[in-house]
Amino acid sequence: MKPFLLLTTSLLLLGACRSQSPRYAVEEVRLSGETVTDNSQLALEPERIRALFHQTLQGSKRFELLQDKEVREGRPWRMTLELPFTREILKDDSRHTYAEVGATLVLERFGGDLPERYEVVGLGETRVESETPEARRKALRTSLEAALRQVTELAHLQLFSLERDSGALVQDLQSSDSRVREFALRTLAERRHPAAAPLLIEQLKSSDAHSVRQAIGALVEMRAPAAVPALIDLSRGKEVGFLQEIVFALGEIGGTEAEAYLYTVAEGHDQPAIQAAAQQALETLHASRKHGSPEARGTMAPANH
Repeated sequence: MKPFLLLTTSLLLLGACRSQSPRYAVEEVRLSGETVTDNSQLALEPERIRALFHQTLQGSKRFELLQDKEVREGRPWRMTLELPFTREILKDDSRHTYAEVGATLVLERFGGDLPERYEVVGLGETRVESETPEARRKALRTSLEAALRQVTELAHLQLFSLERDSGALVQDLQSSDSRVREFALRTLAERRHPAAAPLLIEQLKSSDAHSVRQAIGALVEMRAPAAVPALIDLSRGKEVGFLQEIVFALGEIGGTEAEAYLYTVAEGHDQPAIQAAAQQALETLHASRKHGSPEARGTMAPANH
């Protein structure tokens, strides 16, 4: 095939893939938080923010906003948008001021065997061109629009990953797009797929506390016994609050090695708060074992395919 024909064919295939991409039904968009309802910096009414978000969702061609009482097959999603902060910070060695807007979007769906809930976060950032009120407000509003585009794209990636089978998600772990890898890992962890555990254990070495906590939560959800040694290593030298989180995680995962560690901590740690946490974790572990669930014995449930 000639190069021109190859290029034409590739473009046609790309266009076909885009046209076939699913559109997710949204029955309601809610706003939450004081930063939305009363924000003198943005100076936008809540309904204006909602309208901007509606435009972003529709413009992405990934979501379909249902009209009142509109009937659609399947279960539509409900979205809740929050703006945790709007702020100005100095960057570039304090030479320039940037306007930042954070956005958190919660996606929920009901009516199935279990309710579903997912959360994505975005950050819009724009340089403030001058110190006038008009320029500062313009920068914040530009940042808001960027944050809304981010959470819209991330929401699509999250929902798209839920529809993919585990084999496709394992392949997605090799994607050059870090966002695709992240959502593939999230979904595999939720399904307790064996491929997720080693990557989550590796994530425990991250210098980002939020990433580490996310990995701990996913490993607990998986009841992954392979994570116990890494969590014990992670506990060394940690401050009391973080150490308590690890102790409780070990109690949830269970297994012989976790139990032995918790017993040692409960008996001999020099911090009473940690001793108490370890004792509580042991009680959780013993209660789970008494009920005889596979997860309580530290085994991994089979992955969904």
